[in-house]
Amino acid sequence: MRVLAVVPARGGSAGVPLKNLATVGGVPLVARAVRACLRAELIDQVVVSTDHAGIAETARQAGALVVDRPEELSGATASSESAVLHALDTLGEDPEVVVLVQCTSAFIDPEDLSAAVRRILDGEADSVVSGLPTHEFLWTAAGAGVNHDPAVRPRRQEREPQFRENGAFYAMRTAGLREHGHRFFGTVGVQPVPARHGIEVDDPEDLELVRALAPFVDQPEPIAVDAVITDFDGVHTDDRAYVDSEGREMVLVSRSDGMGVSLLRRAGVKVLVMSTEHNPVVAARARKLGVPVLQGLADKRTVLRDWLAIEGLDPARVAYVGNDVNDLGPMGEVGWPVAVPDANPKVRAAARVVLTRVGGAGAVRELCDRVLAARPAPAPAAPVTPLVPGTPAPSAAPTLSSAAPGGPVQARPRTAPAPVAIGDVLVGDGMPVYVIGEIGINHNGDLDIARRLIDVAADAGCQAVKFQKRTPAICVPEEQKGQIRQTPWGEMTYLEYKERTEFGLDEYRQIAKYCDERGLHWFASPWDVPSVEFLEEMDVLTHKVASAGVADHELLRALAATGKPVILSTGMSTLTEIDKAVEILGTSKLIMMHATSTYPLPPEEANLRTITTLKDRYGVPVGYSGHERGLQISLAAVTLGAVCVERHITLDRTMWGSDHAASLEPSGLEHLVRDIRIIEQAMGDGVKRVFPGEEAPKARLRRVTA
Repeated sequence: MRVLAVVPARGGSAGVPLKNLATVGGVPLVARAVRACLRAELIDQVVVSTDHAGIAETARQAGALVVDRPEELSGATASSESAVLHALDTLGEDPEVVVLVQCTSAFIDPEDLSAAVRRILDGEADSVVSGLPTHEFLWTAAGAGVNHDPAVRPRRQEREPQFRENGAFYAMRTAGLREHGHRFFGTVGVQPVPARHGIEVDDPEDLELVRALAPFVDQPEPIAVDAVITDFDGVHTDDRAYVDSEGREMVLVSRSDGMGVSLLRRAGVKVLVMSTEHNPVVAARARKLGVPVLQGLADKRTVLRDWLAIEGLDPARVAYVGNDVNDLGPMGEVGWPVAVPDANPKVRAAARVVLTRVGGAGAVRELCDRVLAARPAPAPAAPVTPLVPGTPAPSAAPTLSSAAPGGPVQARPRTAPAPVAIGDVLVGDGMPVYVIGEIGINHNGDLDIARRLIDVAADAGCQAVKFQKRTPAICVPEEQKGQIRQTPWGEMTYLEYKERTEFGLDEYRQIAKYCDERGLHWFASPWDVPSVEFLEEMDVLTHKVASAGVADHELLRALAATGKPVILSTGMSTLTEIDKAVEILGTSKLIMMHATSTYPLPPEEANLRTITTLKDRYGVPVGYSGHERGLQISLAAVTLGAVCVERHITLDRTMWGSDHAASLEPSGLEHLVRDIRIIEQAMGDGVKRVFPGEEAPKARLRRVTA
């Protein structure tokens, strides 16, 4: 060992009780000193000398060795040199250089430590002290100049800087320390440190000052956590609300937050929103983010403690970000309390991390990025073994998959299907059900009706709307093209009718813009290859294969070539037909939809247990595309594990057109989404436990306890 750092850290302190355990930026001062030493390139080992058990444990957790300082060296009159010499004697070896590092300096740059050590190793100095460059004029109380002649006042630029010792660190030759018994001997050098690093914490005012500076001085570090919990107002928003004439609130949020949350969930990090208020705005944003929300909380701290216990999370690996004093309780429960920069001063003081972006302007995204920076890289996929051609598909543990489009169907062990990302939303087991309002052709070729149906879907809480896209000259069978149809626009051929109701580029551009304004994904079912090319020009997030297209391999190959997620409906299809479709599409970005193509669907043909069959056979997320009247079958599909639900929607089931009768009207869609969200909460995690609400009845009603 060539260089040793010794951090003296007594338990006693006159100015600030247990000062060395006081937190700055959420980190105890002693831990900050240890971390700075460990990051210094030229320091080989770090030792903390202390007489306090709590300081010793904190130092060990930070990565230091601990030397128990005897009582006679722990009093207020004991010198720091005595602690360093005792540590050297305890270790039983003398390094070439020893560095005395003080906890009272909250901001120590590891590069400054190495620079001081390097000056000694290079023979430039025997002892180096940290100092602040200054051009200050010093005076005695009697009015005499200390470092200047009051009669001669040279300008700042004409004077060489002097240095004020700031007490952060002292590097010295170990032999010289032993010989002289103090830290200054031989050639003494000064290691300049910036003014923002120069504050010593001696009293409570100093502590408040460095806490206020920490967000601006500390370098951002990765945040290693397994869960992120956020307040809503002031974190997802700028803490303001816009209220219209009917008292409805609107808030401003950042789109970048949504992508950050999506990336967190994709990385396996749990996300939860907590709010003391009960506000539909909060619920709507949580639905959009695809995360659970707890609202109307009188005691956030207790609720958070219960949630952590239910989820089996280590509080030390959880981040909570807040902005006001009602967040202090939950912040005290977690290892990573985080504050937005304009938070209440007490919240900033309690935070381990203070973000640089304010709420509503990317604060959540900034936190997400720092959490993701600490996550390990995903492991490579396990190899799979091809099935022998002609062998029947296994029905037990193995499931069928074709990871790459165009690859053979392969057998692999059954595991939970991996979620599929559609834009900023993950669709899969454990995620909120992805609800699609299928507009299809129910717009009847009218852009105004399409906009009104988009409003219906958005107001109900859907995540997406879907259309159908055809090239009528290709899709309409030859024998039907000339057939005469009676339509609301008069008598015309069937081909003319299909062309009359088909949207083109201009209409879909307006649809895309309006869906974006309403916060909805949009996509379509292409019925032919030119329609795939059309939708690719519109840069849709995903493609949907209608049940009628399962056997259209040319269409499937065009969809696979896009590289985008594909939602495959399986109505009117056999398992053999689906197997062939999966061979073409692959499974890495595939979501399958159980469907029965009967309009309207009678209950006896719903066959909902097929959801489990498809999931077990193909190892992909499976949803449900319903054509029934009512809500019961769709809700039952959710309880059986459907990860997305698609229903046709209409303004009025009596409107002209083939799909309106089997569609949901606005109130029906609203009830469907509401009930799906209730079911999601009710499903739970399968772990039997006594919930907080049961404690009082248990104490009141049970005569005998186990």
